[in-house]
Amino acid sequence: MSSPNSMPWRLVAAGCIGMFAATATGSTRAPFLPDIAADLNTSLPAVANLFGITAASWGISSYVAGALSDRVGRRVFLIASPALLAMTMFMVAYVQSYAALVVLVVFGGICCGAFTTTTMSEVSLRTHSSHHGRAFGYVMSGQSLTLLFGVPMAAWLGGIVGWRGIHIGLAGLALVAVCSMVVGLSGAPIATVKPAGDGGRRTTLKDAMTGPVIRLFLALIAERVSFGLAAFYYAAYLRTAYELPIQAVALPLVGFALGNIVGTLVGGQVADRLPYRRINFAVALSIAGVVAIPWFLWQPGLQITVAISVVFAFFNALARPSLLAALAEVPSDARGVVMGMNSSIASIGWLTAALVGGWLYAGIGFSGFSPLMAVMCFAAALVVVPDSRVIQRF
Repeated sequence: MSSPNSMPWRLVAAGCIGMFAATATGSTRAPFLPDIAADLNTSLPAVANLFGITAASWGISSYVAGALSDRVGRRVFLIASPALLAMTMFMVAYVQSYAALVVLVVFGGICCGAFTTTTMSEVSLRTHSSHHGRAFGYVMSGQSLTLLFGVPMAAWLGGIVGWRGIHIGLAGLALVAVCSMVVGLSGAPIATVKPAGDGGRRTTLKDAMTGPVIRLFLALIAERVSFGLAAFYYAAYLRTAYELPIQAVALPLVGFALGNIVGTLVGGQVADRLPYRRINFAVALSIAGVVAIPWFLWQPGLQITVAISVVFAFFNALARPSLLAALAEVPSDARGVVMGMNSSIASIGWLTAALVGGWLYAGIGFSGFSPLMAVMCFAAALVVVPDSRVIQRF
């Protein structure tokens, strides 16, 4: 454990780069769905289903890798996972059939899940608890940077090198993540799991899954449903509500991504400087729920709609570091499996958002999105409040 006054900056930076690389392997596929479908002689929905396949394999891998890392250590996962991901992306660049692509996507999701969960666990163990919010915020900003730079850059370069060339670039990016993680892990004490105080008995998953932790996971699902609806369908809403061409959607999406990045970074500061992390989460997400109400229901003009999206993204992201910091308060010898379940549980929210969003759009249109997003935000906020130290004083 680092001292209260230190932050493992090299490891945090490596985690941010790795998060960027892992997220980019899936999200940068979005602009090329028609090209991949045509090249592999399959349907567009079949290629789109790869997002769900990635989420499922990512979530399962997160739990398994988190549990194993508590026993065999995290270094092997932190180095081997991005290295294998690089190999997988290189193979995707030369794939000739949809079935082979599915297999590679599953393996890529496994690598991503193993890397992200062990990164969060390692950062939490090497960082003093007073710095957890900021450390998690910096690491998670890698995901937001994918929205801001990764997807637009991939779309631009894809016009030159095609979707296969983009995957070769993703393989190189994963290798950069390997190198950065080697540097990040060097020169700092290896995080070790200390025996539990009860006669050296290790903390089991059953011990760690207390009521407060379960309620944090329930809040995480609801929060991810709300954010997933926005992330998956905001671009389509803009094109439908304001009849925008596809190239005109880029700038509003950049604004949404910037709100997410700034909110994540500020949220890390809030999580560490204000003592009641569950209250921080509840207040920020409640504000996001209020902002969500007019978002998909009201079309006052493109500029106002974009402004609403930025405010929602900011407060939603502001809440997340406090949630992660609260989850990291479990005993250190069970932190790997709990942080691994964080990714697994989040994938449930992502999948739910994708499925329910499609059903809502087909049934009643985008008007159903705002009420559901608001309800999810309020439910996530309310479920964690009873466990706050503020409430427990009364």
